[in-house]
Amino acid sequence: MLVRMIYRDEQVKGQAEVRDHEGNFKFMFYTLELPWLDNAVRKSCIPAGTYTCRRRQSEKYGHHWHVQDVNGRTLILIHHGNYNTDTLGCILVGRDLKDLNGDGLLDTTDSMATMRQLRQILPDTFELEIMP
Repeated sequence: MLVRMIYRDEQVKGQAEVRDHEGNFKFMFYTLELPWLDNAVRKSCIPAGTYTCRRRQSEKYGHHWHVQDVNGRTLILIHHGNYNTDTLGCILVGRDLKDLNGDGLLDTTDSMATMRQLRQILPDTFELEIMP
């Protein structure tokens, strides 16, 4: 489950948890997305809802997840990246959120390490619930 906690004009800060089939807590991480701009392609986060995510491989991101069947959008991914400019409508993951480059915006920390940990505990396909 991903809970969007803070909406700003430039970005959305979230917190996500991974739980097993019995609902037991396994891992917590932070997310960074673009702001809500009516689901505009490459400018907005996606609508809140429940989505199927499938593991995917690319040269740029390695193993990551493709968020399926987002109305009006294609190729929404959960992947590593640090800066607001890395998201383009996707969901970035990290251990913490802080301004790394001094631009006044939050950035994800330890994003690649967070993705490595997620790859170890998440299945190839899972349901992601995004709460507003």
